[in-house]
Amino acid sequence: MGRLLAIDGLNIVRRVYEASPEPDSAEKADIALRHALSSFRTLLHDHDPTHVLPAFDFGGRTWRHDLYAGYREGRAPMPSPLREALPGFYDKLRGFGMHVVSLPEVEADDVIGTVVLRWLAEGRGEATIATTDKDLHGLIAQGARVWDHFKSEWHDHAWVEKKWGVPPDQLPDLLALMGDVTDSIPGVSKVGVKTAARLLRTYGTLDAIMAGAGILKDTLGERLRKEREMLYLSRQLVQLKTDVKVGVSWNMLAWSH
Repeated sequence: MGRLLAIDGLNIVRRVYEASPEPDSAEKADIALRHALSSFRTLLHDHDPTHVLPAFDFGGRTWRHDLYAGYREGRAPMPSPLREALPGFYDKLRGFGMHVVSLPEVEADDVIGTVVLRWLAEGRGEATIATTDKDLHGLIAQGARVWDHFKSEWHDHAWVEKKWGVPPDQLPDLLALMGDVTDSIPGVSKVGVKTAARLLRTYGTLDAIMAGAGILKDTLGERLRKEREMLYLSRQLVQLKTDVKVGVSWNMLAWSH
C-alpha cells in the first residue's frame, strides 16, 4: 500500500520565518527557507512516503473572497523578502524531485483536501498531512492522519476532541459557529469554542442547531436567529473545497527518494 505525505508548505515556511524576531530582510528569508528546507527533508525521512504533495497558497484573491469581501482582511500580507524568495525555494524542492502545487484562486488547504480525499477514496493507502492548520483536521474524520512537525506529535480523533470539544466531523460546524479571527470569518457574535461545542454536542449539526434556535429564549437563541445568514456564510468559508482541478497525476507525485 502507498503512503501519501501532503505538506502544507506555507504553514511550515511562515512559522519558521516568524519564529525569528529579526526585522524583515532578504537574509532573514534566506535563513528561514534553509530551515524550512531542512524541515521538508525531515518529513520525507521520518514518514518515508511513496507520494508527496507539497502544496502552497498561490496568493491573491480566492473563491472565498468572492463569497465574502472581508475574508482575511485583517491578516498581514506576507513580508516582501519572503515572497520574493519563494520561487527559488520551489525550485529547490523541484530539484529534490517534488512536484510543487500552487494554484490560482484556491488555497493550499483546498488542494490538500481534494488530493487526500481522492487518495483515500481510491484505497491507495495511508494519507498523512503535515500541518497545524485547524481546517485540515476535519479530514481526520475521513481517515487522514495529521502530523504536527513542530511538536513531533500525531493529531487524531482524541486529540481533536480534547482540543475543541467535538469530533473531527463536527469541526467545520464548530469553526462556523465560533468564527476564525485569523481569516476574518465572523461566525456568531459572542460564541466561543465552549459554547459552540456545547451546541454541537446537544444538537449534532448546524442545521439541527438552527432548527432548535426558535425555542431558545435567551440571548444566544436571539443571536443565532439574527445572524443565521452570516452563520451559513461562515460555514461555506470554513468548508474545504474538495473538487479542485489539481492537474497532477499520481505518477507526478510519486517520490523516488
